Amino acid sequence: MLSKSEENYLKEIYALSESSKEVVNTSLLANKLATKSPSVTEMLKKLAKKNLLKYEKYKGVKLNTQGKSIALGIIRKHRLWETFLVDKLNFNWDEVHVIAEQLEHIQSDQLTDRLDEFLGFPTMDPHGDPIPNKKGQVIKINKTPLFNMGISEEGVFIGVKSSSDSFLKYLSKNNISIGCKIKIISIEDFDNSLKIEINNLRFNISKDVAQNLYMEVK
Repeated sequence: MLSKSEENYLKEIYALSESSKEVVNTSLLANKLATKSPSVTEMLKKLAKKNLLKYEKYKGVKLNTQGKSIALGIIRKHRLWETFLVDKLNFNWDEVHVIAEQLEHIQSDQLTDRLDEFLGFPTMDPHGDPIPNKKGQVIKINKTPLFNMGISEEGVFIGVKSSSDSFLKYLSKNNISIGCKIKIISIEDFDNSLKIEINNLRFNISKDVAQNLYMEVK
């Protein structure tokens, strides 16, 4: 059985590898986990001995098949619990991440499978992230940052790049929620801020916000 810390390492390595599509840099991993490089190196050597990843000094780290399978299982549990907390217990989407990080380490596969069935086998969590199925398969979603769209283009908001509490609260405050339609009205040359339209209401958002909103454009 792996420790919570070991599971967190596998999860973060997987997430970083999905972003870069390359071997994960250990300095980047240390920054993501808010720890020092020597501690990261020690843990990676430990996980390599357990045959969960390949680590080469100065080159980085890459999960093997077993390590990736475990990481996807943790992510599955995390996103199922977030869905349960929002859909069944009426938590706000900015309240569930920390709680799900505690629940994701529960070891019972039976509980996870029954939770999945109870929720109706959801494919997306409340933040628009895909939920791996029991076999570790993940639905690939074609998504475009809002900032990459052009004037007069319209799309459906399907997910966020940043799921920080403050950002999610900002979106809720401005009635920007998963599934809403967003249309770009204009783009300011000076600072690349955008004027958008949601439900016939128009307001401005910054470039940073637009880069963190994932859209489905048909």
